[in-house]
Amino acid sequence: MAAATLVVSLLMSGLTFWAVNSIQQDARLNDTRFGRDLGLLLAANAAPLVSDSNRTELARFSHRFYSSTTSIRYMLYADEDGDIFFGIPFSESEVKNSLTIQRRMQLPENYAENRNAPMVRQHLTPDGEVTDVFVPLEHEGTYLGVLAIGINPNPTVVTSSHLTRDVTIAVFVSIWVMVILGAVFNALTITKPIKELLVGVKNISAGNFHQRIDLPLGGELGELILNFNEMAERLGSYEEQNIEELTAEKAKLETLMSTIADGAVLLDDHMRIMLVNPTARRIFCWDGQDVLSKPALQHLPLSVKAQLTKPLYQIASGDFSETSGDREATEYRIHIPEAGDRTVRILLTTVLDQSREHLKGIAITVQDITREVELNEAKSQFISNVSHELRTPLFNIKSFIETLHEYGEDLSDVERREFLDTANRETDRLTRLVNDVLDLSRLESNKRYRFEAVEIAQPIEQTLRTYQLNARDKGIELLQDIDPNIPSVVGNYDLLLQVFANLVGNALKFTESGGKVAIRAYPLPVNEDYESNAYVRVEVSDTGIGIDPEDQQAIFDRFFRVENRVHTLEGTGLGLSIVRNIMEKHHTLMHLVSEVGVGTTFWFDLVVSPTDVSSLEVASSPSVQTASS
Repeated sequence: MAAATLVVSLLMSGLTFWAVNSIQQDARLNDTRFGRDLGLLLAANAAPLVSDSNRTELARFSHRFYSSTTSIRYMLYADEDGDIFFGIPFSESEVKNSLTIQRRMQLPENYAENRNAPMVRQHLTPDGEVTDVFVPLEHEGTYLGVLAIGINPNPTVVTSSHLTRDVTIAVFVSIWVMVILGAVFNALTITKPIKELLVGVKNISAGNFHQRIDLPLGGELGELILNFNEMAERLGSYEEQNIEELTAEKAKLETLMSTIADGAVLLDDHMRIMLVNPTARRIFCWDGQDVLSKPALQHLPLSVKAQLTKPLYQIASGDFSETSGDREATEYRIHIPEAGDRTVRILLTTVLDQSREHLKGIAITVQDITREVELNEAKSQFISNVSHELRTPLFNIKSFIETLHEYGEDLSDVERREFLDTANRETDRLTRLVNDVLDLSRLESNKRYRFEAVEIAQPIEQTLRTYQLNARDKGIELLQDIDPNIPSVVGNYDLLLQVFANLVGNALKFTESGGKVAIRAYPLPVNEDYESNAYVRVEVSDTGIGIDPEDQQAIFDRFFRVENRVHTLEGTGLGLSIVRNIMEKHHTLMHLVSEVGVGTTFWFDLVVSPTDVSSLEVASSPSVQTASS
């Protein structure tokens, strides 16, 4: 509409100005003819006066002629050199007196070539356009100078042309004022609702379904706005339903992710972390870190990053063949020193779109197999140790029995008895090894033991009676120091008896003649400020060879024997491992204090039976009695 209005207005204005210019050109032509004729007439009358130098009559004639018409703007007389000697409305004397300069007439450049004919030109002055007519003054064939007169344009034509121009400009301005007003009205009535609709559509596309348009319009535009509001309301209700469903599904997914035992990490196609569960945070040491939407390779542990960088880039680039072949998951076993020497199994799974052609993400499943690896290593070591322990006595038994079988008649009674005694000892060694292995296996299984109130003095006294003869033969003194008011403890009698047997047996084994082995049992003071169980502490001390500090950490491991480093005493290396497992069944720990050449003290705490807690002395402050050898 604006373009059409512009074209029409420019066309009409152009036609109008063309007509005005045509009229002005005709007026100029008439002015030119009038000026030339008038100039010839004046020159014919003024030439004799100029020739006679009768300037008085010339001035009177010129004034009379100038005063009789309004068409003449000025009259100038110049000699043959162009110097002005008289002019109306000013004269030569006025020019010299007022301006103090000699005035010359500026003639056209080609006037000298055509001075026999009048020369006409137009020029623009502050008072309007003037037609200049230059007429040569000749008298009797003599060139006397030039008469220049200025002709005013026809006032009627000027007025009409100015009026026409002003009307045209007014019409042009009026048209554009109407166009502007129409545009403003259009913006207020049509464009504004359309802009509101455009903004509303953009907000709807951006997900803002609460957008509404409230404009009091009728007709088709009002119906369009009404339909838009209804559409936005329906989309809003659909969005709320979808959000509730998505929120529920997300909550289920997050609950599932947080409860599974394995670690789970979800990456997008740019390898940024989109989802991670607590297990993966713990394994990768991400607790307290904001890793969501961050590049995974910048936050993975170095050992994991070293092995997963290449396959992750291959998957992200769309090359699945080298990483997983025809499968969708690839497995990696990685040791992570940064996470407490964990060993993990990592599965990389590609997440594809429905067409299974484009990658949408990468799922990383992390399984902590540290315990599994340790158990496999322990199992292998256990089988190796048992095989080694079984091979030696079996080899000895077989060797002596073969010797007796082949050369029994050639051997003396003393030699045969010695061979049989050695075979008997090796058989006892095998029996102890098998029994210890069975005991350890039974303790490490899920077998349930019955725990009840046990008088701790009874298994201690039974153990001392059992080893009294062995101690006497080695010249070792067995001592017991049991509090007379010691309460009952919660435990299993047979298991406690096995603990005392192993500890006292080891103490006798590693104590030289003249040494001492003591068992002490006493209740620990109860602190009334703490809600904790009452305990009885049991200590087994000896004055034996002691244990090196580097061996104290591994002393409770299976098949670990101190005698391998200090002497050649025999043993299965399972006794203290059995003791530790029995104490774990009693929900307590084994402790030791040892010094090489001074002795060793093993000690543990047992929970007092609830029936005897009230009889214990209450201490004013918590204290712990330190075991000494």
